[in-house]
Amino acid sequence: MVDIRSVRKSFGALTVLKGIDLQVRSGEVTVVLGPSGSGKSTLLRTINHLEKVDQGVISVDGTLIGYRRSGDRLYELPEREVLKQRTRIGFVFQNFHLFPHLTVEENITEAPVSALKRPRKEAVENARGLLARVGLADKAEAYPRQLSGGQQQRVAIARALALEPKLLLFDEPTSALDPELVGEVLDVIRDLAGQGTTMIVVTHEIGFAREVADNVVFMDDGRIVEQGPPADVLDRPQQERTRAFLSKVL
Repeated sequence: MVDIRSVRKSFGALTVLKGIDLQVRSGEVTVVLGPSGSGKSTLLRTINHLEKVDQGVISVDGTLIGYRRSGDRLYELPEREVLKQRTRIGFVFQNFHLFPHLTVEENITEAPVSALKRPRKEAVENARGLLARVGLADKAEAYPRQLSGGQQQRVAIARALALEPKLLLFDEPTSALDPELVGEVLDVIRDLAGQGTTMIVVTHEIGFAREVADNVVFMDDGRIVEQGPPADVLDRPQQERTRAFLSKVL
């Protein structure tokens, strides 16, 4: 589903991604761990072309993201085509990014109606089904400011699902939440994992990674240091840098 090849990304003199190679199969959950500044969030943002790569290529479901190939050369796609690609890649941000002036239902229906040209009645019915799925069936008419952080993040997940994406990206979805609200968001992600949703999750929740991930990736200094099944990476890490990180967070 996701094929990342030799991806490099710099911001000025700072190289953030230093040749990333990563593959994610359809239906798999990949959890990305690592210290702050290791490049985890930047990697996620390159997958849907929120950040343009300097070198390398990324494909999702066989489609090159952000570029088209002509012979041996790559040409960047027009913004309208990039936006169309993004409708197939759901992104759940750390700080929710809900529209404060729209109700919960309107937040979820906006993209299907405007981007996918879905009939509003169909979009509303789908939104209500998604709200029930994330345990918020009674919040359709509420505004984001009337919700807890955990509820807002669950709305953000429902909004991402409304576009029926092939891939879901989560950028530290629980880091902005009070500790007692973390569980309700992780429960929704667990449910998605159980239904075979392809996901890449950047998180510091080691217990969640152990329980849900098919593959754990540990990043440091812009590189993938180690990756494999949770039992290998979390319980029997081969690299000293992985062991040092886990000793501080477990």
